[in-house]
Amino acid sequence: MKELPIGFIDSGFGGLTVVKQSLKQLPNESIIYLGDSARCPYGPRSLEEVKEFIWQLTRFLLNKGIKMLVIACNTGTAAALSELREQLSIPVIGVIHAGSRAAIKETQNQRIGIIGTEGTIKSNLYEKVILEKADSLKVMSVPVPEFVAIVEENKINDPETEIIVKKRLNIFKEKDVDTLVLGCTHYPIMKKVIGEYMGEEVRLIDSGVETINEVSTMLDYYNISRSAHDAKNRPATIEVYTTGEEDKFAEVATTWLNMPNLTIKKCEIEGDQVVEAINRES
Repeated sequence: MKELPIGFIDSGFGGLTVVKQSLKQLPNESIIYLGDSARCPYGPRSLEEVKEFIWQLTRFLLNKGIKMLVIACNTGTAAALSELREQLSIPVIGVIHAGSRAAIKETQNQRIGIIGTEGTIKSNLYEKVILEKADSLKVMSVPVPEFVAIVEENKINDPETEIIVKKRLNIFKEKDVDTLVLGCTHYPIMKKVIGEYMGEEVRLIDSGVETINEVSTMLDYYNISRSAHDAKNRPATIEVYTTGEEDKFAEVATTWLNMPNLTIKKCEIEGDQVVEAINRES
């Protein structure tokens, strides 16, 4: 069981921010990642449809053999976390609860902002989790679906991106928010431009960082963590799959993970199944 990889699923590139933290914090663990770029973004879709997609991605990774599942997608977490935890025999971790706890801890003026996709914001799960733990806090949630497109299209450094960021986040400045939750795993890839606009006094919560803290705890709790000795005898591996365009995915993945020789493997959606197709080396 210890030798099995941790599985990560997301609607596209965004979950790579969580994987990056796993590589940093848990270097002895092997990883399988599946990004559903062919159907990205998930945000505008109904939570019921997203739940179906998450189950398809999950079944693909279960067939590969994983010891833990990380839903590295906020919309996917809102749609399917509870059901997956009930029905799977392995630990399942989402990104919303970890990010919520971090926001509660960090805020000084009791004003927390949440940005996410339409689906995540519409679910109200962040607000629900935060207020269940601390009902005196003021929480403001705003959907910013444009940010997902910016990341997926690799337009982070475009001049227009800065204009969009200012337009969408100005409300949080007006309301004196001091803690902003990046409620989509795509958003940390834009952390620099978001941080420059919001200012140093505003704490940005990266749900990926917080989620891997929780993953580390759960690995130890279930006694399925790999040690440095384990990794020395059998080095950790990483497999990355996409249902979308391989070249496009490789461009972002290899740069973001700083792995120029990373192999990107192609999957196809056949009915209600995700199946492996061809692979390529970037």
